[in-house]
Amino acid sequence: MHFTRRQTLGGLAALATLPATKLWAQSKLALPTSPVAINIVDVAGNLALTQKAIENYAAAKPELVSKITFTKAPAPELPGKLKAQQAAKRLDIDLVLTGADALAAGLEMDLWVKLFPDHTTALPDLQSIYLEPAWRMQAFAKDHGVAVVYYPSGPLLEYMPEHVKKVPSNAEELLAWAKENPNKFAYARPANSGPGRTFLMGLPYLLGDADPRDPVKGWDKTWAYLKELHKYIEYYPTGTGALMKELGEGTRHMTVTTTGWDINPRVLGVVPKEAAVAKLDGFHWVADAQFMSVPKGVSDEKLAVLLDLMSFLLTPEQQAYTYDEGYFYPGPAVKDVPLSMAPQSSQDAIAEYGRAEYADWIANNPVELPLDPDAMVVAFRRWDEEVASQPK
Repeated sequence: MHFTRRQTLGGLAALATLPATKLWAQSKLALPTSPVAINIVDVAGNLALTQKAIENYAAAKPELVSKITFTKAPAPELPGKLKAQQAAKRLDIDLVLTGADALAAGLEMDLWVKLFPDHTTALPDLQSIYLEPAWRMQAFAKDHGVAVVYYPSGPLLEYMPEHVKKVPSNAEELLAWAKENPNKFAYARPANSGPGRTFLMGLPYLLGDADPRDPVKGWDKTWAYLKELHKYIEYYPTGTGALMKELGEGTRHMTVTTTGWDINPRVLGVVPKEAAVAKLDGFHWVADAQFMSVPKGVSDEKLAVLLDLMSFLLTPEQQAYTYDEGYFYPGPAVKDVPLSMAPQSSQDAIAEYGRAEYADWIANNPVELPLDPDAMVVAFRRWDEEVASQPK
């Protein structure tokens, strides 16, 4: 296999054996009689959470999988690439690990195989195994994907205490801080950033906008706020990683973050351990999940294997790997996967770099779903055209 992501976890987990015969009894698809090669593209950083479990599947099912190749791509570029490959009937991507961004764009462009109810019998009963917010997030896929990881996400503030002496407690104070400290606050382009996306979708709740679910008619306060904030932002990085590097180097003193983007960059040393987080008064979590979607054009025998792989990745033993080093904290989408099931390296990282306050914040603040896919595409487009492209 060809691996492109660091290997963070060692050793095989106890491999869950799936009752393949039972799962496929009512399916129109047949598992292949000889192993197939699978090409997986990650546009969400998901391999940090699932690569080890996918490797476990290949080890457990050599009769089904001959090779798995992993590659990564920017989320905004993937839909167009898939569309071109499908039009040319030269598809070389079998499974996409995606966040809400590329999933939404793919739904708009009709890129994905419909999984439900067409292949329900080949997958677990998702409602019975998912955490409640993860089950709500599953609706976001509109039957064309399967949620594999979940977290409450953000938006939160992350800042360097040596530079930020008075931490903003609400959206108005954040705007005032940015005005007093020009170019020291920044967030990444929402279409390619989890924290940027949750900030965009969380502001309507913070500002008391007319309809947080409608970026066209219900976000008057949000768009006005973002246009004003734009005056004090130097530029918008195209990804969260670049922004966290700037925070760590001191170029920026404050940004928006999520639980995972707070913990993991500090584990990796990109951001100093002493960086702090805060929540704004009255904030609502805007939940996030990452999904497994299959592009149209994949052969039936490969689709059969991919559905079997999806089922495997949703077992508690494999879900425990998704704690990783806090990248999507907590991570598991399914019930009854405590941190104690995770590899010791994950337990150690979260013990040292996690936040005690997260348990309270998760338990005592509302969890909202992100915008519907079509509305999200509109919100991204409006942000690009009406906020980022405006002169200072």
